Amino acid sequence: MLAAVIPACNEEAGVAHVINGLLKLPFDLIIPVVNGSEDETLQACFAVPSSRIHVLLFKDPLGVDIPRAVGAYFAYKAGATGVIFVDGDMTGDLHQPLKQIILALNSGVDCALINCYPFIYRRHSLAKKVLGYREILNRKMGIFHKLGLATPSHGPHGISKKLLEELTIEELAIPPAELALAGKKGLHIEVVAAIGHQQLGSPDRSPYHTSMMAQTIIGDCIDALCVLSGTARHRSDKGISYWGYHPQRRFDILKDFYQGQPVGKVITVL
Repeated sequence: MLAAVIPACNEEAGVAHVINGLLKLPFDLIIPVVNGSEDETLQACFAVPSSRIHVLLFKDPLGVDIPRAVGAYFAYKAGATGVIFVDGDMTGDLHQPLKQIILALNSGVDCALINCYPFIYRRHSLAKKVLGYREILNRKMGIFHKLGLATPSHGPHGISKKLLEELTIEELAIPPAELALAGKKGLHIEVVAAIGHQQLGSPDRSPYHTSMMAQTIIGDCIDALCVLSGTARHRSDKGISYWGYHPQRRFDILKDFYQGQPVGKVITVL
């Protein structure tokens, strides 16, 4: 059983398109995690009725990457053998890359990534800094030769039931830590497709959001490096702390959810 998880906060413009694309692939469950939305995201999830769609609805914003963990836990409890994550704003043509992820999971890959920087372009200094930390992590893991700059933080990626059973559900909310722990546990990690960042179809965001996401990913990479070295986990390097959106991650709601507390609603589209 394969599941697709779609984090969606204020994504009325794109989420129906994403769901339509996923319905063309062999997913048994399609799980939009609608959280903190103040627009018509929920209604957009009902645009194409299908019994495969199960919306997880949360009144409060869950923060970056927490919706992935929430959706993955729901999918695991439903019996999923693999879970693929696609953000609700990724309206590009992802059909072939997603097929490659499905094939990889079915063939035994535990963490199937897409390289969203397969070519070298002129890059903003902030992007170079983020990619630099991604490179450091992948080199420390000894897998840069096969992953390049790929990371579960960027673009669709898939995970196996084995990975879900080996890691705590909280680690899925810090994607570079997920990658580091998967490596330490000897799980099978592969880049299975390449698609340029611009082809993902995600809209341009504000400079503030871009900066905050950069800080989040850098901090996550530093955290993951601590995981690799077995030292106390932190988010600082050379006297600078990289928090970004990390403090807004609602680990408390995630914990309540997997402990069975009534913090969200499950809506099946008929």
